[in-house]
Amino acid sequence: MTSEEVKTSTRAWKRPPKIIIPESPVCDFSDVGEVLDNKDFEVQGRDYFLASRRGRRPVMEDGFSVIIDILGDPKQAFFCIFDGHGGRAAVDYVTENLGNNIVVAIGEVGKAEDQVEQAIRKGYLTTDKDFLSKGLSSGTCVATVLLKDGELYVANAGDCRVVLCRKGIGEALTSDHRVSREDEHSRIENLGGYVSYHNGVWRAQATLAVSRAIGDQSLKEWIISEPEIKKLHLTSDCEFLIVASDGLWDKVNNQEAVDVVLRHKITLESCKKLVDISSRRGNKDDATVMVINLQNFVRIR
Repeated sequence: MTSEEVKTSTRAWKRPPKIIIPESPVCDFSDVGEVLDNKDFEVQGRDYFLASRRGRRPVMEDGFSVIIDILGDPKQAFFCIFDGHGGRAAVDYVTENLGNNIVVAIGEVGKAEDQVEQAIRKGYLTTDKDFLSKGLSSGTCVATVLLKDGELYVANAGDCRVVLCRKGIGEALTSDHRVSREDEHSRIENLGGYVSYHNGVWRAQATLAVSRAIGDQSLKEWIISEPEIKKLHLTSDCEFLIVASDGLWDKVNNQEAVDVVLRHKITLESCKKLVDISSRRGNKDDATVMVINLQNFVRIR
């Protein structure tokens, strides 16, 4: 896949408050622009909208990636939200490479029933391995959405979350990978790591509250990049997805987020409202919210 075939936001967090990316039958891996003094970042794309706000850190550590018209098919697309920690190195690298690695892996796997899931897993693990080989610090949580042949594949490593609205009801399609999760807590301890509880938060090696992520070289023995993957057949009652970093989910629950989008429709305004609600409730972290319209991806049989 050439650089003209993918559209991605990587380091673009400083432009005028509103950015419109021109529609195209294909997209490219390119910076949307330079970084601004302003905290807000907005995108209106084909079948998706996104709003992001930098928190108290001096550098925005969230990111996103979008690939549309995969292999020339308008019903195949990839969407991703990243929530970095320890700097932007992991976010920048993963934003540029994860989607492409997954698309390439789809072309390499066989015809087994779970081939797409295998490709997604390979994309995550390859991206993690390649980033670690660069000797850079930092890490990033990831949540991805792949729409292909009328099927929805969601995957995550960390605490970015994907929520589906079906008939007005919100359903989390991912499960947050936090050290407080009993199975993740046990996995870390069984690998010889330790977990500690401080100021209301469980952390691995007294450092990280998430138990899976891409990157994190110094914690890689315990903080794995293996994604959990879920497949769902798209039907006409699958209305939209909300994909967001924990800057939203720490303050807004799944159904409440869905209700906001239902009230404001699948628009940029709904993303902005969710970011605003999180901020008003005291969120100091970066918050990035993407809403994806699923109706154009349903295949009529």
